[in-house]
Amino acid sequence: MFEVIGDGLNYALGLDAKELNLWQCGLRAAVVYIAGWIMVRLAGDRRFLGKHAAFDVVLSIIFGSTLSRTINGSAPFFPTIGAGFVLVGMHWLFAGISFHFPKIEQLIKGSSRVLIRDGEINYKNMRKSHLSEKDLESSLRSQAKLTEASQVEIARLESSGNISVLPKDKQPQVIEVDVQEGVKTIRIEM
Repeated sequence: MFEVIGDGLNYALGLDAKELNLWQCGLRAAVVYIAGWIMVRLAGDRRFLGKHAAFDVVLSIIFGSTLSRTINGSAPFFPTIGAGFVLVGMHWLFAGISFHFPKIEQLIKGSSRVLIRDGEINYKNMRKSHLSEKDLESSLRSQAKLTEASQVEIARLESSGNISVLPKDKQPQVIEVDVQEGVKTIRIEM
């Protein structure tokens, strides 16, 4: 039984083939795409991904690598072009599934993590996101012009890798000044 499955996979992926056909290149592209996506999602380091979802990064790397082999002649032309089409098709399919099924979108693209809520830093999510306090402070300064976590209502590490920051509403300072007896009190809001 296992031998039949092994032989089938061997043929389908062209593991022992001297030259790959279109279907073998396409299936290899699909398998590598999914394996790469899983690896990047397991790593969970959004700083590695920059400003893109895991499946965008994986497509960019594999697509470029696949097509470059066609250009430099190290892979057969038409099967490798076919593998490129398979990759683009899978990307399109995952994007469509993500759009129509929010639960699956979270699995494919990831979700945001709360880093600060009501001025309190969530160290558990900071560790999961591989962010230091210095990274967070830098984002507070650059994104919201804030210097302390206590000034933040909520800060999130978005699935894109960006840190979004919403500052707390500033309460106006009220200064009351008594001038003289018989003169009204002046109230100044700043």
